[in-house]
Amino acid sequence: MRRTLICPVLLLAALAAAAGCKEEAGDGPKVKVPSGRTLSLIDVITNAPGPQGATARFRFLAPGLASEDAEAAATDMQVVCDSFALERTDGMVPEPQQIVISFAGAKVPFGEAAPDVVQFFESYRIENGACVWEVF
Repeated sequence: MRRTLICPVLLLAALAAAAGCKEEAGDGPKVKVPSGRTLSLIDVITNAPGPQGATARFRFLAPGLASEDAEAAATDMQVVCDSFALERTDGMVPEPQQIVISFAGAKVPFGEAAPDVVQFFESYRIENGACVWEVF
């Protein structure tokens, strides 16, 4: 009897470990950016207003992100906003007034501080069908 109980427990432990690895990889669509990096969409947050009102936050996992990547990340974020995020805001209710793009070297729960994880954020207003960078 004990042997049959151990096998399911070990199976569940193995599945839990595999799920943890999958979570770190980023489950969403992959996006290739000019720096050569491949991003994975972590999530889109629309229920937390920003300073301009309704805001769509697109959060991406960027493995290997380092503080020295700030300039390249800024260029990549503009491309992500223009070619990925903007089209996905069509039909959102309420209509976003602002798009925030964030890159993180590891998954961080929304709104939580993680001083050991490199993260970059940029904010854009939507104007004439384009993303216009704003000082964040």
